Amino acid sequence: MNTYKLLTPGPLTTTDTVKQEMMVDHCTWDEDYKNLTQKIRKNLLKLAQVKEETYTAVLIQGSGTFGVESVLGSSVGSDGKLLICANGAYGKRMAQIAEKNQLSYLLYEENYDKIPDAKKISNLLDANPDITHVSMVHSETTSGILNDIAAVANIVKAKGKTMIVDAMSSFGGIPIAIEQLGIDFLISSANKCIQGVPGFSFIICKRAALLECKGKSHSLSLDLYDQWETMEKDGKWRFTSPTHTVLAFAKAMEELEEEGGILQREARYRKNNELLIARMEELGIHPYIDRTHQGPIITTFFYPENHNFSFEEMYQYIKERGYAIYPGKVTDADTFRIGNIGEIYPEDINKVCDLIEAFLATKQEAIAI
Repeated sequence: MNTYKLLTPGPLTTTDTVKQEMMVDHCTWDEDYKNLTQKIRKNLLKLAQVKEETYTAVLIQGSGTFGVESVLGSSVGSDGKLLICANGAYGKRMAQIAEKNQLSYLLYEENYDKIPDAKKISNLLDANPDITHVSMVHSETTSGILNDIAAVANIVKAKGKTMIVDAMSSFGGIPIAIEQLGIDFLISSANKCIQGVPGFSFIICKRAALLECKGKSHSLSLDLYDQWETMEKDGKWRFTSPTHTVLAFAKAMEELEEEGGILQREARYRKNNELLIARMEELGIHPYIDRTHQGPIITTFFYPENHNFSFEEMYQYIKERGYAIYPGKVTDADTFRIGNIGEIYPEDINKVCDLIEAFLATKQEAIAI
């Protein structure tokens, strides 16, 4: 059994108590299990600080991408048009989803180290009045950049469009003013900042926008309206639910509250992130994203100059000593990524930076020989 910790944007390192919740098998027809589903939905709205009469929460089996596809495929429909704002792989994935679902869309791209520009989005909406929906990623873990969803949402809502936010790697770890910004659909996942395990995504939906989804989806399993309609009755999922994940998530939500809620978790993540960047810069390893837009979730780092090693070498060295990091995902530079969310603390950040320093020292010794 491996014992290494995950310095990744999710799946991430969970507490022993969250893991322990998965040691029980559960029947999906039991009233206590259905009640637990309803409790999770209610607590998600509480966490989001939205009114129950205005918003609802829907749980969807599968990864975060399943949730994104459910929203896009159920909300845009054959008579709508989607503007996708992308500055990374996960924004571009929305375009793949739109293609597969035969949705009409326009893709607006920025470089991976730049945030989507609200003024450009405003101009695109003016030039394309047939656009009905706008989607973007909040925390784009391709690079670690944190996009300005507030600036974009203000434009989108002023022009009467539907706003869709992929908050996969930010909800639960960064405050988001969902109701104030008028966000219609916000998508996240069980295995991110709430610190559960993989198995389902969830969507916080404006009720009025959700009701407009009825009959639009061409998918059976990813029909957001049908999923909500069934779940709303008594907490029963339409198809087999990931029971162990649901139990773990309920515990993870309790532990988030015990930590002090989103603000306290964000403070821990930011402390981790600031320490990570400071320690890496001491080693001559610099972040890909500037400080203005660097998010507190995951950081992309350039390889040190004149490096003489592969990521695989460094990865194995660190993993054998207790931690797993991520390869780079940007396309214009040699990079790697280190996440700092999950059950991770400053002592872990210091340990992994010490390991990177030790690894680099072995490579220098090899050159000397």
